[in-house]
Amino acid sequence: MLKSLARAVGTAVRLSTTTTSTARALPLTSPTLCSSSSATTRPFTRSLWMMNTNGASSGYRPKLFTSKVLRPSVSCGCGGMHTEGDKAFGEFLSDEIKEEKKIQKNKTLPKMSGGWELAMNGTEAKLTKSISGEKVTITFNINNSIPPTFEEEAEQGQQKPAEDEPEIVSSPNFVVEVTKQAAKHSLVFDCHYPEEEVAHGEAEESDIFAIREVSFQPEGDAEWKETSYTLNTDSLDWALYDHLMDFLADRGVDNTFADELIELSTAMEHQEYIKFLEDLSGFVKCN
Repeated sequence: MLKSLARAVGTAVRLSTTTTSTARALPLTSPTLCSSSSATTRPFTRSLWMMNTNGASSGYRPKLFTSKVLRPSVSCGCGGMHTEGDKAFGEFLSDEIKEEKKIQKNKTLPKMSGGWELAMNGTEAKLTKSISGEKVTITFNINNSIPPTFEEEAEQGQQKPAEDEPEIVSSPNFVVEVTKQAAKHSLVFDCHYPEEEVAHGEAEESDIFAIREVSFQPEGDAEWKETSYTLNTDSLDWALYDHLMDFLADRGVDNTFADELIELSTAMEHQEYIKFLEDLSGFVKCN
């Protein structure tokens, strides 16, 4: 009886030991971690990752397959958008450039009489000449130099024929700087074209330009120093004003000069306008 009981206890102990070792071994043989199918899936997934052109070092996880549907169709390689509106805009600009070149009066810039030398820097121009030991310098900029034109017909909604349209004229403000060899400062005149003079014209003996301000400034300074006294001509004695105008006329800055300056500035402005249209056309079309 005791032997039978001992055999039964031994059998139970062996069974318990076998069950425990089998349970511990299960994780090592789990198909979830070590099956041959799992070993095949992981390398395949990594190969799809590496197929992407961004690679694993791009700093973010890209999609396996990128879509080109949302990207603009670019044929010229500029990387910009090309829409139907851009196409219509480009065609309009091409026609506009042809028309502007057709009505362009001066293919080359007209020359100023009186021995003036012209130097240009973009939209800024400088005219210089020497006379009896003095240096006279005229500077002007064609930007914002076309005065607005308001006609009664336009206010009433009536459209004028193309041949009756007013001619576009550039009448820029200009600065006259007179420098003497022995002087420490230059006498500077800030001049402009009164709009009513340019638009409607006056009698021949009247001046087509006016002096707005007069000041002494350090020679060659591009900026007008506010610390220097500036004489405003709005409330100036008419006799003193006439002498200042005569002073300029004796140095070649008179009505003839003012007329030629308008012609030169108008030609410059039209050239720059056509160039701007060409640059704009190239930008829109990505040429």
